[in-house]
Amino acid sequence: MHPKALLDACAELVRLTLPFEHPADAVVSRYFRDNRSLGPRERATLAETVYTVLRKKLLFEQLARSGSGPKERRLAILGFHGPRDFLKSALNDQERTWIDQCDAVQPDELMEPHRHNLPDWLVPLLKEQLGEGFWPLAASLMQPAPLDLRVNALKDKRADVQKELAQAGIPAVATPYSPWGLRIDAKPALTKLPAFTRGAIEVQDEGSQLLALLLDAKRGEMVVDFCAGAGGKTLAIGAGMRSTGRLYAFDVSAHRLEALKPRLARSGLSNVHPAAIAHERDDRVKRLTGKIDRVLVDAPCSGLGTLRRNPDLKWRQSAKALEELQGKQTAILASAARLVKPGGRLVYATCSILRQENEGIAEAFGAAHPDFEALDAGELLTQLKVDGAAALCSGGAAGSGYLRLWPHLHQTDGFFAAVWTRKR
Repeated sequence: MHPKALLDACAELVRLTLPFEHPADAVVSRYFRDNRSLGPRERATLAETVYTVLRKKLLFEQLARSGSGPKERRLAILGFHGPRDFLKSALNDQERTWIDQCDAVQPDELMEPHRHNLPDWLVPLLKEQLGEGFWPLAASLMQPAPLDLRVNALKDKRADVQKELAQAGIPAVATPYSPWGLRIDAKPALTKLPAFTRGAIEVQDEGSQLLALLLDAKRGEMVVDFCAGAGGKTLAIGAGMRSTGRLYAFDVSAHRLEALKPRLARSGLSNVHPAAIAHERDDRVKRLTGKIDRVLVDAPCSGLGTLRRNPDLKWRQSAKALEELQGKQTAILASAARLVKPGGRLVYATCSILRQENEGIAEAFGAAHPDFEALDAGELLTQLKVDGAAALCSGGAAGSGYLRLWPHLHQTDGFFAAVWTRKR
């Protein structure tokens, strides 16, 4: 595609994304469906340009003030994903001078909002939590995430899949914590690989893999993934159970569970039972009260731990939405806890980095449910032979330690998990 046409397309996609009426990935996917003539390189440029604009929105809006032309074009120029020479061939003389001036701006010349690129409501919450760690986190959230894969232990060994990917020209390294993970810096067409079509690999962040590992579901057990969604953790749990026992995948969205079906077919698992439920008190849930060995509650949350992948979330969330989520999280956790039988394990998890959705919910649950005993996540992961497990966890209430993963510290998405066992 000619540079000018590609830049025009980038500007148009930026324009479609910025109203935040729909998730950015949905807007990008819709644009690609409507423009099927785009090749892989054009698609990559378009998507990465939009995501760069979303990551650095406050900075780019400030710099755009000194430019000329439509705002979406100025933002697309600032965020353009590709060689500068290629970009400049699409610009007029005034625009080339302007982008050179923008490139010359030094970080220490910027005001705080243009350095962290986070919404006003979120900044004080993170600064209170992290102190000096705020700025390393903010910097990490403006970087794209690597691509993590989970090797299906039911079908293949990690080392064998790593060699297979290398032979296909895709270098991958073993993730440092998850025993199932491989990390790739590029974004290859995975769906065309034999390893994908036979169900040997699934895309899954290393942090998400650790949540499934922490549940530690055993062969032959009764297990519930309470908010299964598209089933990434469900598949990891099922593989760990060696396709034995019974694994229920509950979710209030039948549409999300539909996305599990082709993945489940590839996985080779026969112990997974997806079920759409109306709410957390559904009769299907009530029938399992006190019968389940392991329950994972990957609760609906702000998703702010995934900002490297979903930077639009920070602009689509709000303090009010956060408050509403906390009510849902409390209710879902309490309902899911009823399923756990004496001696069984309960894991509450989010992909949020906010204390309000994490420690706050866990501490309130512990205080309200004396029949549950908190377990130390670090000790559990150490028993599971996870290297450096203690560094993945933070202190909680007496006798407990929470799994606390951070993009700037662990190179995973931001995740939290608290673990309890029901007293006998």
